[in-house]
Amino acid sequence: MIAVLDYGIGNLRSAEKALVHIGADVRLITKSTEAVGASGIVLPGVGAFGASMSALRSSGLDRVALNAIAQEVPFLGVCVGYQMLFGDSEESEGERGLDVFPGSVRRLRGAVRLPQMQWNTVQRTGVASLMLAGGTQDEWMYFVHSYAPVPEREAAEYVVGTTDYGGDIAVAIERENVWGVQFHPEKSGQAGLDLLGRFVAHCQRMGRRIVAG
Repeated sequence: MIAVLDYGIGNLRSAEKALVHIGADVRLITKSTEAVGASGIVLPGVGAFGASMSALRSSGLDRVALNAIAQEVPFLGVCVGYQMLFGDSEESEGERGLDVFPGSVRRLRGAVRLPQMQWNTVQRTGVASLMLAGGTQDEWMYFVHSYAPVPEREAAEYVVGTTDYGGDIAVAIERENVWGVQFHPEKSGQAGLDLLGRFVAHCQRMGRRIVAG
């Protein structure tokens, strides 16, 4: 079972439906106890970093996310769910993220229109990646964002994908059981579904389950 964290922010149904479409056993969960036994966790997110982190903490599902990562259960953060894996954001000063990776979320630079609301290519960095395995060197994915993480040096070695929008942006990160993407795989056609399929397969290979904690 893959648990999609439902903390009251944004449209989670599209992520759920995409996972169901590829044959996954998916549940939207609103309480930490509902995550027990899950073999994978998906943290979607849209909107502002601060509002998302506040809602995640209020729901208690921040502990589910951190427990899953600590217990080496596969975890996928999407869009703002990816941003929340970092320490903080220029968008919401004073609001801390989950601090899984060192770095800050910053407003996109350069003479570009914000938000980036378009298809764009994800280029592999050459770092070994299960998430981006297969397919072509450049994959077209769909983006909707004005901010993106800027990983510190300790986290930069885990960046597996970048995109060019006013400069190179780190849009995919992978460290063992933790995956994060700035784009929306559930809105990215076959390439996005393939990525979600690789996450589901990774959950099956790992064979881990969340225990209470």
